Amino acid sequence: YFLADRREGIGVCGWILVSLSFLLVLITFPISIWACIKVVKEYERAVVFRLGRILSKKAKGPGMVLVLPCTDSFIKVDLRTVTCKIPPQEILTRDAVTAQVDGVVSYRIHSAVSAVANITDVHSATLLLAQTTLRNVLGTQSLAQLLAGREEISHNVQATLDSATEQWGVRVALVEIKDIRIPMAMQRTMAAEAEAARETKAKVVAAEGEMNASRALQKASMVLAESPAALPLRYLQTLSAVAAQNNSTIVFPLPINMFGSLGQKSTGG
Repeated sequence: YFLADRREGIGVCGWILVSLSFLLVLITFPISIWACIKVVKEYERAVVFRLGRILSKKAKGPGMVLVLPCTDSFIKVDLRTVTCKIPPQEILTRDAVTAQVDGVVSYRIHSAVSAVANITDVHSATLLLAQTTLRNVLGTQSLAQLLAGREEISHNVQATLDSATEQWGVRVALVEIKDIRIPMAMQRTMAAEAEAARETKAKVVAAEGEMNASRALQKASMVLAESPAALPLRYLQTLSAVAAQNNSTIVFPLPINMFGSLGQKSTGG
């Protein structure tokens, strides 16, 4: 890291320059106080450099910060959570399917000193690293895993990205995959596969229903065979149901007692 745990002072020349800066402030007081006092908001931290070194090795604020002219400079760092969109990334899954995936990453700076001293542009670097990490993680997944395991993949990307940005003072709070776009030819193939699977399931369900119905009809025929009068009654019930549905009158020429005589002849034979 650029930020080292060094204990050296600013030297004799440095103290002379600092003393001259204090003297300049005192001579031009109270006009100089308006240029020396900086206000840092609650959600900000100020990293003060004195003769090129970070003052006290820690960030200042919130509140008022004293900055000496000529020898001191400062950089404000926003500690609020930043949410940015990951542009669509062209990836190749493990089963050789091309897809475009975009997402959202949320992060915040927890160490202002590291964000200033260890990297040039922390926000741009975090976004670029998020794009690279998203491509690397998704490249190890198949298309089925990518479509079904979005939450788990998001956690993996977040953990990988958070460990990489720790040295920059950045803590990744959330990574979410927004949209997955696959080619139209692959969409048609997947739709045909899903339709074939549904048709197969429907045929299996219909076959099971036919089998259950045949068993029920077998049991019903056994019950009807035990009672000769049950079949004419069932016949009349069926006619009544048909007449009720179609709102019509059904006339059949055969009298009811013929069914009984036919049943007796068949039994006698």
